[in-house]
Amino acid sequence: MVTYLIRRVIGAVFLLFIVSVVTFAIFFLVPRIGGATADDLASRYVGKTAGSEQTHALAVKLGFTDPIAEQYGRFAKGIFVGAEYDTGTSVEKCPAPCFGYSFITQNPVWPELLDRMPVTVSLALGAAVIWVLLGVSAGVISALRKGSLFDRVAMTLALAGVSLPIFFTGLLSLSIFSYTLGIFPPGGSYTPLAENPALWAYDLTLPWITLAFLYAAGYARLTRSGMLETMNEDYIRTARAKGLSERAVVVKHGLRATLTPIMTIFGLDLGLLLGGAVLTESTYSLNGIGKYAIDAIKTNDLPKVLGVVLVATFFIVLANLIVDLLYAVVDPRVRLS
Repeated sequence: MVTYLIRRVIGAVFLLFIVSVVTFAIFFLVPRIGGATADDLASRYVGKTAGSEQTHALAVKLGFTDPIAEQYGRFAKGIFVGAEYDTGTSVEKCPAPCFGYSFITQNPVWPELLDRMPVTVSLALGAAVIWVLLGVSAGVISALRKGSLFDRVAMTLALAGVSLPIFFTGLLSLSIFSYTLGIFPPGGSYTPLAENPALWAYDLTLPWITLAFLYAAGYARLTRSGMLETMNEDYIRTARAKGLSERAVVVKHGLRATLTPIMTIFGLDLGLLLGGAVLTESTYSLNGIGKYAIDAIKTNDLPKVLGVVLVATFFIVLANLIVDLLYAVVDPRVRLS
């Protein structure tokens, strides 16, 4: 068990390193391969009236003329100990962890991400609770009542949930429940949890339901498929022959065996959303990491985009690491492998 844990942790750290190298190369090496020069990269951080001499001087001060390996080493060092950026007129300090410095907003990237993170975490975790409870429950009931009216209705809704995009269901929900009926607040409403928990939940209820509708559909179909296969296994018939209650057979034997693929997908989905629920945050005008990334792309602010990618990667790797550790709890065979 200890060997399994150590192996997974080392693998996660190595994966983070590889992703950071690849991501940095995409932003700074690929443009060079495509023909961009150091001055072209620096031109994004100077005004439109800047001359070629000013642009080249800034490229030198920002280190864009250095070898790509040296640039990455400086970037990686900044994550752990911080960095300083010489703009020519001043030296801007970026405290650790430094994921870059935005010369457009003249602020380090990490504090801005940290400020947006509560919105994204609240949205992702709240929606995750809803879609897991509804999706898994609907999938189990549909499997146990295969061919019934509930099964047909649930799978039809699941198909609709998978097919309809967030920007459609989100705008439709806003139109009906916010602007027409006035049940929920319009987009852009968010109250910190510590300030008012009830208002926090009220503001996020509609985004939670909209986001959960998309994911619950997939989980319902996955759970139903797994349960239909599991409930026909020999050990299920043996459990029933031993006199166990139907609830114990379904929950302890049937559902537990189905949890492994569900946990795998859940780790990927939750990790991705913690890195920014782009469409949902944009639809509801929530100032989270996803909307932060969209705004950065619109203004061509590469340090912000790079920071979002690395933070999203960290959450995805962390979520999958937790899932790998939970495998050992759910499935004893993992501990023996």
